[in-house]
Amino acid sequence: MKRKLFLLLAAICVLTSAQAEDQLPAWLKMIKISGYGMGQYQYTSQEGAKANTFAIRLGRVIIDAHPSKDWAARVQFQYNGNTADLTQGIRVVDVFAEWQHFDFLKIKAGQFKRAFTIENPMNPIDQGFMSYSQNVSKLAGFTDRDGAVASNGRDIGVQLQGDFLKNANDRYLLHYQIGVYNGQGINTKDVDQQKDIIGGVWVMPVKGLRIGAFGWEGSYSRKGSWTDEQGKTHKGLRKLPQHRYAFSAEYKANDWTLRSEYIHSTGKAFTTTYKSSADLSNANVNEAIGSKADGLYALAIAPLATINKQKLYIKARYDVYRESADWGTAKTYYEAGFNYLISKNLQINLEYARVNDKSRFNRALSDKHDYNMVDCELDFRF
Repeated sequence: MKRKLFLLLAAICVLTSAQAEDQLPAWLKMIKISGYGMGQYQYTSQEGAKANTFAIRLGRVIIDAHPSKDWAARVQFQYNGNTADLTQGIRVVDVFAEWQHFDFLKIKAGQFKRAFTIENPMNPIDQGFMSYSQNVSKLAGFTDRDGAVASNGRDIGVQLQGDFLKNANDRYLLHYQIGVYNGQGINTKDVDQQKDIIGGVWVMPVKGLRIGAFGWEGSYSRKGSWTDEQGKTHKGLRKLPQHRYAFSAEYKANDWTLRSEYIHSTGKAFTTTYKSSADLSNANVNEAIGSKADGLYALAIAPLATINKQKLYIKARYDVYRESADWGTAKTYYEAGFNYLISKNLQINLEYARVNDKSRFNRALSDKHDYNMVDCELDFRF
């Protein structure tokens, strides 16, 4: 099946490049194929988990279409080759259509990014670092704390979004987005018949600046069995309510990027993370980590214009995630590095991180909190 899918994509690419645009059939003219790949070398000195390896961080093929004047649609396929937590192999991450007739009201339906945080919807190359921040990864639906399937910040549902209040320079000052989702992650049907409601709003008082707030009310559920504190076994539906909020700010202008977000979550998590269908029958709760978590990151990406304008960038990030909303379970990254753009579609990224880890790994190794990481990537687009 996977082989047939990629053969079909290859055939479409050949057709689009081999024929002049005016010779293409109407259905093919509305299609645009793009994508990107992220090759990676990573070293870590973490006690008990040392690594020194080349990997494929990510590969994606994107099919965009405009089936009619006011409609846009996308199908996106992803390959992960570096970690079981993100599901090795090929899978569908985006399948949606969006009505775009009005700037103040756009309606999207299908599978797509949740309306939560500024960083979540960013392309991983544009995000700028070796990974999304920990709080976004754990609390926005990537490898989520609650145990749901790794979903790259996505879910299935319907979303409204739009822009309001143009100023004298024809620039909007207010953006909103609100969605209703299954709450189970990508490629997964609803289980508890209760939908997640996620939304956000941000203001743009000056060019390049966004200041926003987001909220999330929902649940993650499983139908399975679990054992209570008295040792009694139960079977059926188990629902874990999730309540989250985030405060965000970003300034992106004059080739500079400054961004920071705080996320807080209240809601318990299942013991096992969904990686196969068998995990869905395990409805035991991870009582050890409690019901609260939070995280904060702050980053800067700045051009080294005196050396090579719009080519070489220096970057730094402070990134802390507290698994149980206390400093005894904090994992903190202090990161610094460079991004070099060989061309518009090709770049090299180099990053060093000093990690202070008081979370899961170091509960048994209280004197082994600190370790080093080095990450080097070659990223390309087409």
